[in-house]
Amino acid sequence: MKAIEITAFGAPDVLRVGERPVPVPGIGELLIRVSASGVNRPDVLQRTGNYPVPPGASDIPGLEVAGVIEQGDAQELARAGFKLGDRVCALVAGGGYAEFCVAPVGQCLPVPQGLSDVEAASLPETFFTVWSNVFDRAGLQKGETLLIQGGSSGIGVTAIQLAKARGAKVIVTAGSDEKCAACRALGADHAINYKTHDFQDEVKRLTDGQGVNVILDMVAGSYVAKEIQCLSEDGRLVIIAVQGGVKSEINAGLVLRRRLTITGSTLRARSIAFKQAIAQACLTNVWPLIERGLIKPVVHSTFAAEDAASAHALMESNQHVGKIVLTWGVA
Repeated sequence: MKAIEITAFGAPDVLRVGERPVPVPGIGELLIRVSASGVNRPDVLQRTGNYPVPPGASDIPGLEVAGVIEQGDAQELARAGFKLGDRVCALVAGGGYAEFCVAPVGQCLPVPQGLSDVEAASLPETFFTVWSNVFDRAGLQKGETLLIQGGSSGIGVTAIQLAKARGAKVIVTAGSDEKCAACRALGADHAINYKTHDFQDEVKRLTDGQGVNVILDMVAGSYVAKEIQCLSEDGRLVIIAVQGGVKSEINAGLVLRRRLTITGSTLRARSIAFKQAIAQACLTNVWPLIERGLIKPVVHSTFAAEDAASAHALMESNQHVGKIVLTWGVA
């Protein structure tokens, strides 16, 4: 099969088309003939040598795919409600940039009705991440306010729509007026251009000094101290990436007085059982919203898989709104 390989750590042009054996599904796994592969920030970090591959995972980048079930144990498939030839999307620990990919059955979900494989490939990584962090860990409730750092990212556009669909108020930050407008078009109540406005001051203004209940942070670094200032009493800060650095200096007294919770997580190295539980939660709580048109995939651009380097260059430019997807043939 064709696969996109990282030939060395470095710039996007280290991504090259290579030949690999078609993987063989093990117990509890199925083989997917891939038609579309989602591109995510962790893929860029892996390419630059800043995100080691978990033990046992493929060194081929790619954490989400969509396609058809090519091979799998009949009983395993039946228990999961699948059969050969079904269209599925899946979260994987690696190997997604390839014509074939193995995935644990429990991490596969049916392609929502009405969606293309390109749209379906944009779902697993972001929806699993948002559900796990915003709703499971942070416990966002109807009527609460969520601040999303990076509202125009793949994670951001997912979090906006899902939080609004579940009755929350949403404030986002983004790096241009155009991106702010795109976030508002997706349902955000307020969008702050962090290049022209101080988000801490704006959050205080927009909440009449009360602060927000939950913050989804992909920046960390110096943002954390300001985010603590933005939280209301019993507020929850969830850190899912450290694009702004790993070190922060915070006001611990404020954490105590306001009874704040600071937490974080990574998903890739978690157990299959953990990811399967998220998959089932998404199938129950999110997939019906997608099929009813209340949430829609936001795909900014597609690239032929052979042009993965250009896809990575676009992601690193931060000029996109939503997801970037690679295609293998017709998707």
